[in-house]
Amino acid sequence: MRVLVCEDQDAIRRMIETLVGSSGHEVVGVATGAKAVELASTERFDILLLDLMLPGALDGFEVCARLRAHEATKELPIFVISAMDDPESRQRVKDAGATAFYAKPFRPLELLKDIQAIAASRK
Repeated sequence: MRVLVCEDQDAIRRMIETLVGSSGHEVVGVATGAKAVELASTERFDILLLDLMLPGALDGFEVCARLRAHEATKELPIFVISAMDDPESRQRVKDAGATAFYAKPFRPLELLKDIQAIAASRK
C-alpha cells in the first residue's frame, strides 16, 4: 500500500513514516497541505495520514475538503492525526469528509490496525 503522510513537524512525520513503513507499506512524507493535494491529485495513494495544523494557505481541513471535491481523490481514505482534539475540530473534520480521527498523542498500534483494515478491504 502507498501511504501519504502530511505532517509539518519533521520529528513526528519521520516517526509516522518509520512506523507505517516498518509494516511493509511504501510511505511518502510531505510538510505542507499544498504538497499533499498536489501529490494526491497526481499519484496513486491508498491512504492519507493528515495533520490539521499545517503552514501555508492549506490547513488540514482545506486539504480534506479539496480532496473530497475531486473525482480522483474523493474516495481516498483520510486519517486525521491532530492535537486539535476538541468537539468543534472533530465536527469540522467529519464535515470535511475525513475517514477517521486520531488525537495526538495517538496509539500507534491502533493506527496500524486501521491501516491494515484499509489494505485488507482493497484486496
